Amino acid sequence: MKRFNIAGTCRPNEHYMVDITERLEIIRGMVANGDYFCINRGRQYGKTTTLEAMCTQLSDEYCVFCVSFETIEDACYEKEDRLYGKFISLIARAFAWSPLSGLDNEIGEQIKAYAKEYKDGCSSENLIDFIGNICIKNSKPIVLLIDEIDQAGNHPSFLKFLGLLREVYLKRNRIPSFQSVILAGVYDVKNLKLKMRSEDQHQYNSPWNIAVPFDVDMSLQAKGIADMLAEYKADHNLDFDEKMVAQMIRDYTGGYPFLVSRLCMIIDAEHYTWDKEGVLKAVNAILMERNTLFDNMIKKLDDYPELEATLKRILFNGSRETYNPDEKYLQIASMFNYISTQNGLVSVACRIMETRLYNYFLAKNKASTMSQYGQADKSQFIIDGYINMPHLLERFVVHMNQTYNMVKEHKFLEDNGREIFLTYLRPIINGSGNYYIEPQTRDHERMDIIVDYLGTQYVIELKIWRGNAYNQRGEEQLKGYLEYFNLQTGYLVSFCFNSNKQPGLLPPVVIDGHTLIEAIV
Repeated sequence: MKRFNIAGTCRPNEHYMVDITERLEIIRGMVANGDYFCINRGRQYGKTTTLEAMCTQLSDEYCVFCVSFETIEDACYEKEDRLYGKFISLIARAFAWSPLSGLDNEIGEQIKAYAKEYKDGCSSENLIDFIGNICIKNSKPIVLLIDEIDQAGNHPSFLKFLGLLREVYLKRNRIPSFQSVILAGVYDVKNLKLKMRSEDQHQYNSPWNIAVPFDVDMSLQAKGIADMLAEYKADHNLDFDEKMVAQMIRDYTGGYPFLVSRLCMIIDAEHYTWDKEGVLKAVNAILMERNTLFDNMIKKLDDYPELEATLKRILFNGSRETYNPDEKYLQIASMFNYISTQNGLVSVACRIMETRLYNYFLAKNKASTMSQYGQADKSQFIIDGYINMPHLLERFVVHMNQTYNMVKEHKFLEDNGREIFLTYLRPIINGSGNYYIEPQTRDHERMDIIVDYLGTQYVIELKIWRGNAYNQRGEEQLKGYLEYFNLQTGYLVSFCFNSNKQPGLLPPVVIDGHTLIEAIV
């Protein structure tokens, strides 16, 4: 029986996985063009799975050498000749355990002889001869795939190796060479300056300017996820709406392959239902766990304070931050797929990452007065598995007016009021519920929060009071959200800095059959 997999390569005969045939056909076209390129995506984004599938997909037309630099010892990088010799031994090892499709027997024996001869080192001239000899004599064109290039990124000898491949590529009308070279790793080889620890003047030298852009979308789409779930459903004799579940998984994960597989794995292992409630339970579970994806994301915030500050402005203040490819911290976040760009503006890559970041930032406030109020008040609001949201908002208003002076601390609260509300809310729903922010509505003036608690959703709009006309527009927008989520009641929290406005819970307002309950802070 197949299973969901998050550990290493996914294989179609062993694991439930999204069909990547379309992606492979695009790559086949690039190989046919003789392109050299780098597949750089975040960790656990399907790079190695794609490479292994390519080895099979291309084998009818090409001989494919698929090697990994992950196991190369640091000592091999001390001198170029040692690295070159190690590279030849990796080529030989690629077919040591089983015949390599498309490799002529005579060429295979020559490679073994080269590996034996150069086991202690190989000059650049001899490596060029090695590449030329095997490429000109083999009956099928040879494609070279190198995985885990990040392991080599700190070593100048690796840049020399790339420079040699570049030289052969530029002279391939005269020197036989690989049909295509494909590198895979988190870092774009053209940006290895981000990893090199040499002097500043050397950090911007890249020997891989021959590479063509690899713009293939490797995120998993809802249709592909649905097809995968349809296979799972048939294998387990289940009945559920795989298209609805797939779209929901896509909405929360942004198609990040690790997150997609992990959610499915949790639902399967915990025997959750394959519906909205089951997906929300799995989302809550993944947000509570430690994994390498989240650990690395938080580490990058520690490494790059500018990144942390930028994301906080986006998440809590609705700041519109322009993507600048020359900013190192934004390059890093983009390469690791923590952020995406839409219309030139930076946004967090997906809803799960966004919520994890909110939780991380809010956890720093756990000793704050509002967090302590939320923890103390929690038992008042949870009744038979439902949140008494009007009472929660009422208590929030009381605590805000006890803790802050809305007039004197106007600027601080205008900038931080939403973070304060989430700081109060989080301990109340923590463990049993979740929340996310609708990015389309997040700006300096307003933010819409969707709270999921034990399968029930609550929509809360946070906004700054700008007068009755603006307030009426906000009510209409909130009504639209209630219709979208099929809810009858919605909630507004208005931060009002007008001393004439009375704080508290206002009488409910009914608009087209929907009830809106507003709290004035």
